[in-house]
Amino acid sequence: MSTEPEYDKITDTYTTGHEWDGIKELNTPLPRWWLWTFIACTIWAIGYWIVMPSWPLVSDYTKGVLGHSQRDVVSAEVNAAIQSRKIYSEKLLTADLETIKNDRDLLEFSMASGKAVFGDNCAGCHGSGASGSKGYPNLNDDDWLWGGSLEEIHHTITVGVRSTHDDTRISDMPAFLTDEILTKNQIKDVATYVISLSNNSVAAPEGAAQIYQENCAVCHGEGAQGHKEFGAPNLTDDIWLFGGDPETLNATISYSRKGVMPKWAGRLDPATIKGLAVYIHTLGGGE
Repeated sequence: MSTEPEYDKITDTYTTGHEWDGIKELNTPLPRWWLWTFIACTIWAIGYWIVMPSWPLVSDYTKGVLGHSQRDVVSAEVNAAIQSRKIYSEKLLTADLETIKNDRDLLEFSMASGKAVFGDNCAGCHGSGASGSKGYPNLNDDDWLWGGSLEEIHHTITVGVRSTHDDTRISDMPAFLTDEILTKNQIKDVATYVISLSNNSVAAPEGAAQIYQENCAVCHGEGAQGHKEFGAPNLTDDIWLFGGDPETLNATISYSRKGVMPKWAGRLDPATIKGLAVYIHTLGGGE
């Protein structure tokens, strides 16, 4: 039997002698450029193994002639960033809030760090855009229970609201139904009166204004525009934390709300709290 490879006249190429289901494999050599590229890559790989860390060992790895470590490079970059941040953090710690606001570099640093801190710690309640939701204040508007100045925002962040801080913000609205201060009908009437303060199409029942003055004006004011020292909201601006519809207002007056904001003192360092206060103040609603 002849062992001479079969010659394929159509492709002008010898076959390898292999055949599958009538299909014969041609003995077509690899292109020269591909072969030389493969050889060059092999030589490069051997050289790389020699000069660079490459092979894993049982408890370590080969260091290579150059002893290069990407981990060392990253660590050096991280340390440089920490040192750079430390310089600004120290300046932030010693500067008062007004100075920070008027110092371009400190303001930019505060904005950048404050945005990151807000996303990590505050966005879960106030939203990533700080627009809030039911029961969580919108930080983009100009309606602030405890005041929206830079100093007031800083203090609120530091001590929280109804938190465990000794100086926490506290506003204790009575539960007028649970505490048996008002009847259900009186609560319904005063809720309608409160709605009428920001909606001229709603008529307040007779005697509702008197109920308001006797029970609510001490905190919210005779004109119902609120008192920030008590954390009592303005009832005339149609901005509602839990909702301004009759059903929600009835529930709020009947049972009160006891929302809690944690204190951030002790959880965030003072410089970080300052940066966060500056960031929140610049969102658009700061006074």
